[in-house]
Amino acid sequence: MRLIPQRRHSGGLGDESALRVAYEDHAGELFRFAHRSLGDIGVAEEAVQETFLRAWRAARSFQPETASLRTWLFSICRNIVIDISRARASRPLMAGAEPPDTPSASRPLEELVVGLQVEEALRRLSEQHRQVLVEVHLRDRPAADVAAQLGIPEGTVRSRVYYGLKALKLVLEEMGWHGEY
Repeated sequence: MRLIPQRRHSGGLGDESALRVAYEDHAGELFRFAHRSLGDIGVAEEAVQETFLRAWRAARSFQPETASLRTWLFSICRNIVIDISRARASRPLMAGAEPPDTPSASRPLEELVVGLQVEEALRRLSEQHRQVLVEVHLRDRPAADVAAQLGIPEGTVRSRVYYGLKALKLVLEEMGWHGEY
């Protein structure tokens, strides 16, 4: 077992150099925690990035006399992992679905109808919600890549995905879908 010396942080993460030092000291541990919890390298990397983004935004609320920086970062990361797990649990099963024009041989008609209904439901969403849902869920692209493509912050993409899924659920319920999606 190798002990890694922890650098002392005098307080906040408000400046870039302090944030960089914190990243160097704790990103590896946070990644291992996120990867162990989520089971996906890409999602774990996004969780760590989101952790440091939230830490940087909330740098003023960090109180070194109350908890160590490591503890504070882990609590942020744990909340992000919980958010991701909840989002996965509520996500409609669209990521692995066949496109509507290529039904499987097992139940071709049923899958074609489901695909057409999902396509119709997506058309009823706003352009912003439809765009991020298609990119993140149907094309299985990371939120960071979609954010870079659209020129918007990654948090905005995640927010649009969250509210887009809620809107999609309502539309599907209006179309007669009930229960698990």
